[in-house]
Amino acid sequence: MKVIENSIIPPKGFAGINLFGVLFVRKGVVVSERMIRHEAIHTEQMKDLLFVPFYLVYVIEWLVKLLFYASKAYRNVSFEREAYANDNDVNYLSTRKRFSFLKYM
Repeated sequence: MKVIENSIIPPKGFAGINLFGVLFVRKGVVVSERMIRHEAIHTEQMKDLLFVPFYLVYVIEWLVKLLFYASKAYRNVSFEREAYANDNDVNYLSTRKRFSFLKYM
């Protein structure tokens, strides 16, 4: 995964963001193997949904979860739930089935 360190993307308050399989991190952020795995899971989710629909579904799901979970909406988005549940597993990506995020909805 390509990692680009900069001071613009992501906005302040965020360590990193995966845009179309490229990880953008704030200057000074230590990029761990766990963070790489987490973002690699997102890349696979993007591939499942052909990239652009991933972002549309993500935003729609986040807005719906915002109504129920307020500040915890981000952690309750199915894509994040899958990534956080499996970012410690070094073998997860080799065994992950397509559309695995659906079981986290």
